[in-house]
Amino acid sequence: MSTRRTKREAVVKLQQLELTPVDVEGAVRRSSRTVLVPKRLKYSPESSIVETPNKKRKTKTHKNSQNNRKDIKEEDSDVENSDVEHTSSGQGGLSAYELERLENIRQNQAFLSSINLYQATEELKQLTRPKPSQRGLMRSQAAVKEVLPARKSLRLQKKEAEILTLPPEPSGTVIYEQSSRLKKPPGPLPMDPINMEEGSKLPSQLLELCSEDSREERKMELDLKGYHSALKNMRITEDRVAKVVKDRIFSAAFHPCTSSLLMAAGDKWGKVGLWNLGGDWDDDGVLLFEPHTRPVGCVAFSRAHPTHLLSLSYDGSLRCMDVEKAVFDDVYDTDDGLKTFDFMSHDCSTLVVGNWYGEVAIVDRRTPGNSHESLHSLDPKTLRCVSVHPLQKQYFAVAESKVVSIYDSRCLKKTKTQTVSQLHGHSLSISSAYFSPCTGNRVLTSCMDNHIRIYDTSAMTTKSPLLTSVRHDMHTGRWLTKLSAVWDPKREDCFVVGSMSRPRRVEVFHENGQPQHSFMDGENLNTVLSVTAFHPTRNALLGGNASGRLHVFSN
Repeated sequence: MSTRRTKREAVVKLQQLELTPVDVEGAVRRSSRTVLVPKRLKYSPESSIVETPNKKRKTKTHKNSQNNRKDIKEEDSDVENSDVEHTSSGQGGLSAYELERLENIRQNQAFLSSINLYQATEELKQLTRPKPSQRGLMRSQAAVKEVLPARKSLRLQKKEAEILTLPPEPSGTVIYEQSSRLKKPPGPLPMDPINMEEGSKLPSQLLELCSEDSREERKMELDLKGYHSALKNMRITEDRVAKVVKDRIFSAAFHPCTSSLLMAAGDKWGKVGLWNLGGDWDDDGVLLFEPHTRPVGCVAFSRAHPTHLLSLSYDGSLRCMDVEKAVFDDVYDTDDGLKTFDFMSHDCSTLVVGNWYGEVAIVDRRTPGNSHESLHSLDPKTLRCVSVHPLQKQYFAVAESKVVSIYDSRCLKKTKTQTVSQLHGHSLSISSAYFSPCTGNRVLTSCMDNHIRIYDTSAMTTKSPLLTSVRHDMHTGRWLTKLSAVWDPKREDCFVVGSMSRPRRVEVFHENGQPQHSFMDGENLNTVLSVTAFHPTRNALLGGNASGRLHVFSN
């Protein structure tokens, strides 16, 4: 044991004698600040500034600790004030690690610049969804909430609880009135705008516009190429978007006047709005009325009396807004919910009205009262749309459950009326069916099986042949009004329909199924326009969305 211990001590003494100062300095543990670390990508353009770690390794205190701290601070300041082009040869230069780090930063920034990442980031920041148009109806200010005192526990306050007694039970029979049957009182209603101060009169310009003689309609005889060019020239701007009603739009129509664009829209809760594009009335030319209490499913201006606007509601009322009398006249009233109507005479005095229970009523406005002339049961399931032939007014098409039937009003019976023609081929429920506006030789249908169909009704055979079927997404969900394809009243062969595609758009098709034009605008059109309509004489198109706004494309 003594021999091994002496040999070990001899080796240690020999090593201590052979060590030089240089070797002792090299034997000291190196600082982790000079150790190379793996490369890291720095995606911020501000990373070109060299950052030095603030945390320093704790060491034992000794006499020269203050001097060492001063040296470290001076070295850090030299690194921060140094440039990339400095070399480690000069006094106070960058170390190899720092030079390599700066080189990595430069290469990363060069690579990110080569793929235009910074530019794409700025573009994404700018692509924020634009705010909806603030024109039209002003947003109602929220009511100030009443500040109630804080609730305190009676148990913690060591108080007895209050004794509550229930009210006595009613002795008689309680009749609960269904909210779905609530409606305005029968008879004429004053035409008082609810967005104006009480007692305000209607603008005089409204009567002038509605009284404009538009019976001499200016037919636009354009070939398909010229029509396509006219559609391309129609644009939408910021001032052509306005909030006309407060809630979701169910129906909309153009007034036939040509000097200005006057539109009407009906919303979910029985309100009817008028908008004169460019008008100087209150709320940017918007007037809002409330003649109904449930969705306004159909609105139409009378072609024979341009001062009349007829509106139909789910609450079972059909009223006529008479601008000359400044009242909403009661045309037809029933306990059943109404769905659709159309004019059956050229003077617009006779109407065919459809309800939710598969019945159609023939209404004559010249007859005193607000009841029907006759009532006929057609489809026991449902009835969604009626359309009268533009020339032979005795024929009208009815969109029933899965088939479109054409009836003759002269041969109607109370039940089991024979059809003149039927349009088959629909696998799901039909949203709408319309005769072509000029000759009635076509019928345009919209079905929930994602197809728009055109049928040939020129011969009025038992089964009208199918001409064209266009695939189109018709599933809007429960919060949007159903899409319906409608004809351009100036032409016999083109129709317009809203779209669920992105970016949002409104599409125009030819009867052969070929798309003619898509109306799009990234700034002013960002919602689904379920309700669409062309102007009867001018190059103008309107679209209504679920927030009560109308969008207008015109030249």
